[in-house]
Amino acid sequence: MTQIDEQIKNAPLSKEDAKRQFVKTTEKLGIQHAYSFDEIWEVLEFRNAQKKFKAKISEFEDVVNNHPNKSNYPHEINPVKHTFVDGQYIREIFNPAGLFIVTKIHNKAHPFFLMQGEMSIFSQNGIERIKAPYHGITEIGTKRAIYTHTECVFITVHATDKLSIEEAEEEIIAQSFEDVNLTLPNYTDIDNLIQQISEKKICQS
Repeated sequence: MTQIDEQIKNAPLSKEDAKRQFVKTTEKLGIQHAYSFDEIWEVLEFRNAQKKFKAKISEFEDVVNNHPNKSNYPHEINPVKHTFVDGQYIREIFNPAGLFIVTKIHNKAHPFFLMQGEMSIFSQNGIERIKAPYHGITEIGTKRAIYTHTECVFITVHATDKLSIEEAEEEIIAQSFEDVNLTLPNYTDIDNLIQQISEKKICQS
């Protein structure tokens, strides 16, 4: 395995070479596969990209946390207003201009709203510059690096039955990427909808 790891690190195969090796070995051994080579390659490419992102944003977080100008009182610089109402936990945070921020790892999907200001966000999807008013969805497992171009007001809304900040944060924040509570999507509703459309039980668009 050590030799294989060294070969992958120092002289990785191109996609074309890997595919030729895959096909040749499959024919030689008479192997049957559940997935095509292209499907497997796409999954591995995605996993490698996620791995690189996690390493890079963790490196960035270390640099920010160890910077000599880092505040020892982040909650005073970035005051947070906490509101609980009818199964929802709402966090409203103020960020001054010219600030680098690295967020926690989100363990549940939720909406977010930029109510004031302009910021650049680095996430799994690359770098995006957004300006208020703006809203989006934070997916499970998201961790962001943010730079505030101006003063910003950022709001997130979380579904929870918890009634304290500590309990709510324990539920919605993962301590590491390995702790992220990923779940597979449920396709039952869309399957039923497809069947009803096919059987013309509901109108098509």
